[in-house]
Amino acid sequence: MDAIEAARAVVQEQHPEARTAFLGGSVATGRRTATSDLDVVVLLHGDPAPYRESLQYADWPVEMFVHTEATWHAYIDRELPVRRSPLLWMCAAGLLLFDTDGLGARLAAHARKLTAAGPPPASAEEIDDRRYVITDLLDDLAGSDDQSERLFIATELVRRTGELALAVAGTWDGGGKWLGRRLDAAAPGLGARLHHGLQEVLSGRAEPLVTAVDEVLGQAGGRFWVGYRRAGIR
Repeated sequence: MDAIEAARAVVQEQHPEARTAFLGGSVATGRRTATSDLDVVVLLHGDPAPYRESLQYADWPVEMFVHTEATWHAYIDRELPVRRSPLLWMCAAGLLLFDTDGLGARLAAHARKLTAAGPPPASAEEIDDRRYVITDLLDDLAGSDDQSERLFIATELVRRTGELALAVAGTWDGGGKWLGRRLDAAAPGLGARLHHGLQEVLSGRAEPLVTAVDEVLGQAGGRFWVGYRRAGIR
């Protein structure tokens, strides 16, 4: 059973009353791997949405994201300010599996419009928060001679530097493999340099990673530690 056939069948089995459904993720965008699952977005009239569930259907692992029209919009509205919305992208770039009443076409058009417009810009406060955390990690890396500590410090530096680069570029954020893919598009070559820098840290040389991180920090205003202040929650 191919991906599209399996996606339609699992929706029919789980939610025969569904209004519309999308197949998103790597399978839909042509970047399928041996371990890719089916990311399926389903729109219902009401309960039991919203929920998500991981299940097995035939030979396919399935991640099912079930919403109503109202909860779909509510989730998108919450995710847009942080510039990271897998749900939005699954509907913008995914395959419309079926559409009983036109809702799928409307959501797909709205999702494509939002993704094409790009995310809202990162606030100055967010940029400073990211600069502060990365500066602190650089200090930790410089002061540590423990190989296990350096592994985790450097790994965290790579992730946070990638996220800062995306924020500075004004592009969509992503997690896991999607962070790498977004970074390749927004800052070609940076992912490879961060990868090389991480390998060098594990070999005892921090300089290549520090140089790459400082270049990204420089685009955001440089290292930031002295003078950083945030009010606590009352």
